[in-house]
Amino acid sequence: MIRVLVADDQALVRAGVRMLLQATGDMEVVGEADDGAEAVRLAERHLPDVILMDLRMPRVDGLEAIRRVLAARPGARIVVLTTFAEDGNVYAALRAGAVGFLVKDDDPERMVDAVRRAAAGEQLLAPSVLRRVVERFLAAEEQATPSAPQGLTERELEVLALVGTGLSNAEIAEELHVGVTTVKTHIAAAMDKLGLRNRIQAAVVAHRTGLVDASFRPVRRPRTGPSPS
Repeated sequence: MIRVLVADDQALVRAGVRMLLQATGDMEVVGEADDGAEAVRLAERHLPDVILMDLRMPRVDGLEAIRRVLAARPGARIVVLTTFAEDGNVYAALRAGAVGFLVKDDDPERMVDAVRRAAAGEQLLAPSVLRRVVERFLAAEEQATPSAPQGLTERELEVLALVGTGLSNAEIAEELHVGVTTVKTHIAAAMDKLGLRNRIQAAVVAHRTGLVDASFRPVRRPRTGPSPS
């Protein structure tokens, strides 16, 4: 059962999300918050698998709530709820550690799929959206000479490069001819070594360090088959 916390200041939105998710049979809404302060408190109490977080809430806004939740629990999976996909606060939330975002008028099945993917540690953003996010993040940073991340195995570098292209775990597994579980293990190890919170940050690192080129193609040529490292 996937345990979900819903944070939104509109009661109708919370009720609709609760009905949608609990009708799936594999999700349970363990808490509802109408402001950011309550979202932080309920996240600490219930330790949900996924948090759906509105950004525009009273008292403590969603962005600050995301920062507080992740400061206390770095592995929390937070998906932003937004009215506009191009809201600048969405990018700030992704930079802070949210794993993705949903527009409130998206198809309901997209929300269900996003919660499942977030709980599984999968990529939430479509490659085209990931590309815009990465480009925006890189544009805000000072350019430096790319150098490969230190301390990663050869396979971890290959997997990180493919994460940077926007591929899902299943697609990376197919590309490298290994199991999905193996891919998850390498991604988790790379992110832990680099101190990254989510795949978006991993994709940015892959681009910043030259593992992926400007056309979103991996610079490192993937090897195929199992790797001992």
